[in-house]
Amino acid sequence: MVSKKIEQGWLEAEKQIKLENPTGALEILRKADADAGESKTWRLAGEAKAMQARQSNNDKKLFKDAVGHYESALKSNPNDKKARRGLNSLRSEMDGLGIRAGGMSMFIDDGAPTFLGIVSIVVAIGLVLVGLKVIPDQLAGETNDIAVMTISFQSSNDPSSRQSVNVTIDLHREDAPIHVDNFVKLAQRGEYDSTIFHRVIDDFMIQGGDFQNSDGTGGYAAEFYGYCNGQISAVTCSSESDFTIPDEADNGLLHDSCVISMAKTSSPDTGGSQFFLIPEDSIPDWLDGVHTVFGTITSGCGYVTQMSEVATDSSNDLPVNQITLESVVIS
Repeated sequence: MVSKKIEQGWLEAEKQIKLENPTGALEILRKADADAGESKTWRLAGEAKAMQARQSNNDKKLFKDAVGHYESALKSNPNDKKARRGLNSLRSEMDGLGIRAGGMSMFIDDGAPTFLGIVSIVVAIGLVLVGLKVIPDQLAGETNDIAVMTISFQSSNDPSSRQSVNVTIDLHREDAPIHVDNFVKLAQRGEYDSTIFHRVIDDFMIQGGDFQNSDGTGGYAAEFYGYCNGQISAVTCSSESDFTIPDEADNGLLHDSCVISMAKTSSPDTGGSQFFLIPEDSIPDWLDGVHTVFGTITSGCGYVTQMSEVATDSSNDLPVNQITLESVVIS
């Protein structure tokens, strides 16, 4: 149970953040929760550090400190939605400023390796050589389960506003193994190439992946996963268009902003190829435990937000100007 001292410190720190006094907020947090054992302490510290970074002419180190604080908040409490939203929003802001969210400054400074970076390179080469000697056969074909979507869209009716952007997604194979396997295989087969996002709802999501009919009525799983049109089956389906995958919705992953989730009908186990991306300004938590979240957008979520705001046909949520998924590359 949180002590009154810490709770009071949070209130005072939040007031200082609203007053745009991040230094004061951080000092209050240090005194109130000296052990930094609470997720909210780290989250508020992240907000304060991010504000300090902006006030310091977008200081890279302060931005990276803020990322570290948000990550500590999520490590302490993975279900802290505010911390997740704050981290996703901060990463998108840093993307726009050309600042890497990771802690690479320890290893690279202005394009040149630091002493620690050089040592790390030498150690890494040694480990690679050992790995090649011990497990050469296992190295072939390994992937990191990272998906890079190249998407083209235009933000207005002016054709010159069309742009092609990259959205990077960290796929969570351990949490949703069947969903990730299905998505990766479809992507590697090129099924998603040149498909459209057929349903776009502002403040909610953008949906695509129907490589069959391009209107949201088609698309199926990459292979037989034991289900035909949502029904468990001991034998393969009579047609591949009946392939569906079982739900993995109770995997602990929530419908926070900047995630990818599996689209399906109202019936269970009916996921196929369609998916939806959630922008920065949406947290559709009513989908938790129903639809399966299987990845997190780590770069380019700001573009997803822009896509979610394009003009659509009010009758079917189809974008007036087509949003095209040009390709999905798995690495």
